[in-house]
Amino acid sequence: MEILSISFPLAQPTISQHFKELKNAGIIRGNIEGSSVCYCVDEKAMEKLQTYFADISIKLENKNSCC
Repeated sequence: MEILSISFPLAQPTISQHFKELKNAGIIRGNIEGSSVCYCVDEKAMEKLQTYFADISIKLENKNSCC
């Protein structure tokens, strides 16, 4: 497993709220490690999202116009 540390140009409470919502949606998982939380992407959820967006893309390609 690759560990990646990312800095965001947002306040920590804002990031925490976004991660909480992503976790509640089942897109990410989190583990408490000391005073911090380590998040990772749920691979099964990502597969479902990829399929969902691929289906939408196919439907859009099959339409003759957007209106």
